Amino acid sequence: MSTSTDNSQEKRANRTLLITMAIVVVAVVAIAIVGFLFMNRPDSYIEGQVEGTTIRISGKLPGRVVELYAHEGDTVHAGDTLVRIHSSIVEAQLGQAEAMREVAQAQNKKIDAGTRSQIVNAAADLLRQAQAAETITKKTYDRMERLFSEGVISEQKRDEAKAAYDAAVAARGAAESQLSLAKAGAQSEDKQSAAAMVDAADSGVDQVQAVLEDSYLTAPFDGTIDQVYPEVGELVALGAPIMSLLRTDDRWVTFNVREELLNDLPMGSEMKVMIPALGKKEIDVKIYYIRDMGSYATWHSTKSTGSYDSRTFQIKARPTEEVPGLRPGMSAIYSHPTSDK
Repeated sequence: MSTSTDNSQEKRANRTLLITMAIVVVAVVAIAIVGFLFMNRPDSYIEGQVEGTTIRISGKLPGRVVELYAHEGDTVHAGDTLVRIHSSIVEAQLGQAEAMREVAQAQNKKIDAGTRSQIVNAAADLLRQAQAAETITKKTYDRMERLFSEGVISEQKRDEAKAAYDAAVAARGAAESQLSLAKAGAQSEDKQSAAAMVDAADSGVDQVQAVLEDSYLTAPFDGTIDQVYPEVGELVALGAPIMSLLRTDDRWVTFNVREELLNDLPMGSEMKVMIPALGKKEIDVKIYYIRDMGSYATWHSTKSTGSYDSRTFQIKARPTEEVPGLRPGMSAIYSHPTSDK
């Protein structure tokens, strides 16, 4: 009798469990159906990046960094002095060039006095100065040629060193001619030659002074110092970057999108993007650039399955108004509504 009662109770418990499980399954299925029918489809998020114009500050003066007037993160304005570079070699070249000019000027004054020993000696001094200048510029050109072959400097920097060397060779030749004229005796043409030597010496001084102008490098526009490469006391080569300057008034966002989305993103249209780094702030940007990213996808004919390869396009858009705190490298999120089809 007791056994029969236990079996009956166990059957009722199993029946209750089965009914409960069935009710739970039906409820889950009902919720899934309702969610599928009434829940909005999520947007398609496209992540891009904020970018900006950055230039590298460099000069044509090889030397040692003696002082940095701006550091990473500093805000600077156009014309502000950023760094000072000292070059004892170039300053010595300036002294030589000025000495050559003085000799040329003295020679020009004395040319009318005839071939005196002082004139010959002055011409010889001028020749020695020219030969010294040729030697220095030749070493500089050889060094620039080696750096160019190694890909360290640009062709323009190598050509500038070559031009300086050619000028020194020409000056040495002119000095040799002047010495020959002095030894041969003053002629009517000597005055013209002496005057030309003065002009050549003046040009040599101007050339070295032009290089020394890069002892102090200044900011070409308003911006923020993004990175400083050398430390104070380090040597820098000709054309080597000293620091990078991030332009203040130039920001844009870049997205890579599939070509089927281009119909909703035409040139000149505006779109809203969200910047997570600025507290998920939404900003308006205007598309100004669209280009095929050929390296991302290559077009093929339609496949047998009915699908096809989709090209990727790069889109760039500028903010329609200034956005404080917007910096290159920040993420930019564009929410593209998913089609209901």
